[in-house]
Amino acid sequence: MAELTTLASPLDVGGVKIRNRVFLAPMSGITDEPFRQRAHAHGAGLVVSEMVASGELAKGRAGCDLRIRHSGLPVHMVQLAGREAAHMAEGARIATGEGADIIDINMGCPAKKVTGGYAGSALMRDLDHALSLIEAVVGAVSVPVTVKMRLGWDESALNAPMLARRAEQAGVSMVTVHGRTRCQFYQGKADWRAIARVKQAVSIPVVANGDVGSPEEAATILERSGADAVMIGRAHYGAPWIAGSIASIAGGVSAPGIPHMPQALADYVVSHYEDMLSLYGIESGLRQARKHLGWYLDRHAADVSAEQRKAILTSFKPGEVVAELCRVFADGAHPDSLRSAA
Repeated sequence: MAELTTLASPLDVGGVKIRNRVFLAPMSGITDEPFRQRAHAHGAGLVVSEMVASGELAKGRAGCDLRIRHSGLPVHMVQLAGREAAHMAEGARIATGEGADIIDINMGCPAKKVTGGYAGSALMRDLDHALSLIEAVVGAVSVPVTVKMRLGWDESALNAPMLARRAEQAGVSMVTVHGRTRCQFYQGKADWRAIARVKQAVSIPVVANGDVGSPEEAATILERSGADAVMIGRAHYGAPWIAGSIASIAGGVSAPGIPHMPQALADYVVSHYEDMLSLYGIESGLRQARKHLGWYLDRHAADVSAEQRKAILTSFKPGEVVAELCRVFADGAHPDSLRSAA
């Protein structure tokens, strides 16, 4: 895996130094402050906020402040989504006012609620309009601007190389490409070789994304795409340490903080749960945390009883949830599952 070693080296993104080349992808409802802090602590080179709707941010909608606030990490990167240039520009100004070091523009989200509003990957159907948003953001802020995209809307319009080239000309400092079209959503296998066409079209760094969850997959996507870095998303479900683990293996060092034993995992999950309750408040935090608890159970305690699972995922009493988590993970988690997840 000769290519893997390159992931341990730093990367310059518009003058911002990134410590290594294995990134945590922005994921709506997932990569909030507690999750990003954990991924960074484990060694991820770059972590990105969950997607923020620029229109809601510009209008001061409740909850947006939690998505863009600085979490104390060395590089604060905020992803914006939207359709209106004025809102995107204002959202970028607000985010940089909160300390954002990099602004990322979402042109890859396939969700119907996003594309239905002509944002996300729907922008790849109208490159002129997409460029108007890029130009508005680049012109509004002095920090580097990046773009995350897909290969295209569908197989008949694989226009990522053209969008990337025009984005570079407009002043974008890096592009990330998910190796699927919008119409594929997350079906099938990401086409890593297709990302190579984007790499050939630009001189700025290209980040390859899609179906990476192991050192072997990271090495292969680099070899097939020629990309400068990798971005990992869904493999982090129930394992916020994945990007850091791959970066550490690339550098020949041990990843910090991975819970290798059952009691350590129990403490880790409880800490994550409590941090989410602290961020969102009890009522909202209980709802926000359940998906993460479900992923931890799926990944590390798949044989948990239906009764215990229900108690953890439906209880409105944090003390009861913590007690059940300790019982399930400290007593029932398997060390082998932890080693394989790392």
